[in-house]
Amino acid sequence: MTVRVGVIGAGWIGHEHIRRLTHTVTGARVTAVTDIDAARAEEAAAPVGARVYANGAELIAADDVDAVLVTSWGPTHAEHVLTAIAAGKPVFCEKPLATTAEDCLRIVEAETAHGRRLVQVGFMRRYDAGYRKMRQVIASGRIGEPLIVHCAHRNPTVPESYTSAMAALDTAVHEVDVLRWLLDDEIVSTQVVTPRATSKRFAHLKDPQIMLFETAKGVRIDLEVFVNCQYGYDIQCEAVGEEGLVRLPDPATVGVRTAAQHSTEVLTDWVSRFRDAFDTEFREWIHGLAALAEPTGPSAWDGYAATVITAATVEALESGRVVATDLKPRPAFYGGAA
Repeated sequence: MTVRVGVIGAGWIGHEHIRRLTHTVTGARVTAVTDIDAARAEEAAAPVGARVYANGAELIAADDVDAVLVTSWGPTHAEHVLTAIAAGKPVFCEKPLATTAEDCLRIVEAETAHGRRLVQVGFMRRYDAGYRKMRQVIASGRIGEPLIVHCAHRNPTVPESYTSAMAALDTAVHEVDVLRWLLDDEIVSTQVVTPRATSKRFAHLKDPQIMLFETAKGVRIDLEVFVNCQYGYDIQCEAVGEEGLVRLPDPATVGVRTAAQHSTEVLTDWVSRFRDAFDTEFREWIHGLAALAEPTGPSAWDGYAATVITAATVEALESGRVVATDLKPRPAFYGGAA
């Protein structure tokens, strides 16, 4: 079976996923593209022989579209996902699922009313080999019950348009999701501490930030978000348990010894760091649709939780307080814990 995919949003990430679905993933074909910029849609569609549609609603309704991929501007996500659910078509939505908790809950309610899963959210870290091994170790009990998790998310630089709130909404959102999944636990409170600011930032930006989370089971998480670290793109995660610890490996690279130094390369962007995870994510999405007729990855509920927790983290940054996340009770439709 070939899954015919319609893509809403032909920006950089849309182009990347069209390339991925065409040249890397088997069992998929991009048959339709739309974008607010018609010329950009044509540019993305032409190399793969896809049709161009005037808008998302027309693309979703098209007979040659079995599943929908949403890579458009974040505030448009809820509209497209809800339209896909109404049409009964599976929809993969890049994060965020929606920009407000209210819109996320509308999606959750619509999918629940439909009666089977249609929505997957693009949290690709769950498909990274290192994180998957960490989860296996934690679930096996080899390190005992988790007590503390130390994380860092570092970027070499960010543009002037990057704001202090984006440290949670655009950057830490990936840790928020993967930590809920790693620990099979829910984040119940959040706090932000701002140490001495780097001189390498734009004046309006609070950087670095230290985010402190607590889970329902009492695990404490500290996350350093440092988006002007200068030296590279560096993702770190270490879970400390009662009987040991497990650490996320750095990307495999050769060691070089020369001129009295031993060095290894540090990556400089997220595309290189998580390319394999993106590929695996889409392979498994397509396989799930072909074999099970529904997605198996991060759910609409996971998208809702990430939106609520990151919004609470922005509130914590702005208020200086510890902020409860106040998530709604998880519907039985979405199974157990995160």
